[in-house]
Amino acid sequence: MRTTFETATVRLYHLDSAAEGGAASTLFYGPLAEALTLAAQQPEEVQDGLFIATDNDVVAYLDLLEG
Repeated sequence: MRTTFETATVRLYHLDSAAEGGAASTLFYGPLAEALTLAAQQPEEVQDGLFIATDNDVVAYLDLLEG
């Protein structure tokens, strides 16, 4: 993820692969720091499908934690 400052505006969304064709639901749109806090509060099964999108990149939430 190229944009990494805490106040970068991001979209936190959940991609439900169980739905036909996959369905993306936005959970939050705002500062990266708040998006990460909200993502950490989600159940483990929801975290598996979370993604963070900036204006120039998309990364899976769990991949971001490992990096």
